[in-house]
This record gives sequence, C-alpha cells and structure tokens, in this order.
Amino acid sequence: MTHEDINSSPRFCTTRWTIMGGAGDDSGRDEAWNHFTRNYWYPVYAFIRRRGDSPEDAADLTQAFFAKLIEQDWLSKVEQRDTRFSTLLITILKNFLANRHRHETAGKRGGGETPVPLDSVEAERWFGKEPATQDTPESLFEKKWAHAVMQAALERLEEECETTGRAKLFQALSPFLSREAGAGEYETAASALGIHARSVAVAVHRLRGDFREMVRAEVAAGLPDRRMVDEELRALAAALGA
Repeated sequence: MTHEDINSSPRFCTTRWTIMGGAGDDSGRDEAWNHFTRNYWYPVYAFIRRRGDSPEDAADLTQAFFAKLIEQDWLSKVEQRDTRFSTLLITILKNFLANRHRHETAGKRGGGETPVPLDSVEAERWFGKEPATQDTPESLFEKKWAHAVMQAALERLEEECETTGRAKLFQALSPFLSREAGAGEYETAASALGIHARSVAVAVHRLRGDFREMVRAEVAAGLPDRRMVDEELRALAAALGA
C-alpha cells in the first residue's frame, strides 16, 4: 500500500493526526493524545535519565514536557514539519530541558497535571535493564523511539483485530509478526484456530501486511510528501538494526 493509498483509504482517513489537527470532537482529541503519551513517554524519560537526572526529576520533567506539548496543541502542527518526527521531538525536548529549571518541576511532584501514565517503578525497572553503552543519549533516544513506534503500531493492529472479530487470530498469530515459525508452530496455531495449517501461513502473510501498513501510518503522521515518509521508515529500520 502506498502513502497515497493510506491517505485515501477509509481505514486511515481519520487518524489521530487529523483528529489533533481539529477534525474531531474533544473526546477524539483526548483519545489521540492518550495514544501518543501512552506509547511515547518512555523514550523521553530514558533520554532525561541518560543526561544524569534522578528518577524523581526525570518523572517530573517528562510529565512537564508532555503537559507543555498538550498545552500548545503541538501535534496539531506535526503535518507541517520538514524533518523526521523523532528529530523534531528531541530538538524540542532539548530546548525544553535547557529552559526548564529544576525548582519549577519540583512543585509538581505529588500534584498538578500528569498527562503521562508514568509508573516510576516500572520506568526504573525498564531503565535498569538497559545494557551499558557508549551511545549518546540522542542515538539511544532514536532506538527507544523506533521500538515505541513498533509497539504503537502493534497496539493499533490489535485494536483493529478486536473490532473486526479477529482477536483470537491476532493472539495466535502475532508472535509470527517479528519472527518465522518454528517446527510445528503453525500446526499448533491451526489447531487453536480450527483451520488448516496452510491457512495459517496465508493469515500470517496478511497480518504482516496489515502490520506494515500500521507502521507506515504511525510514522507518516499525515505527511503529504512520500519521500519524507520513506525517510522516516529508513531511519526506523536503521535504529532497529543498530
């Protein structure tokens, strides 16, 4: 499916990006922001921690950063960007951190707006599992961002499968989105789904195609220039392969 197909398809004609741009009611915009904050807070948190901030300050700054984005309705302007999404976001984040004083966020601890569903214990558990590396915080942000994009696309695919009556199929076949099946795995899935093993192979092929569409839609963000979408996808692949 091409970028033009995505923009014209009923499946993608009203995405969270168009909702943020004003094509939707308040509940739709809230849902869109919830999707964004839920899926993309950790790359921001991890970048701040890599700078040397404490877990408490990183949590405060992450909440303050997303609160600022929401206050400015920043994502409604995302289609007008002339650079990659992650590059734009980290530039804004670095400017925010440079201008933000610690005492301004300290007052938020325990109160104020908390737009990010940030679990400090879970965040530190994830952060503690990260291997030691000589990579810069910027390059690590790109990697975390890439993984967040893939997870967000997977979430959207699961939601679509649930709404179209394919929840059981998704649960059985989603492990094969990122790897080939081992010996006997298709047969096991076929038995669970009540279909032939050959039909499983076809269903996996189709599900992978749907997942690729979701990934492309996730990085496209309503971009009118297909070259920029392709650039986003190349950077995504590079970050995942690094």
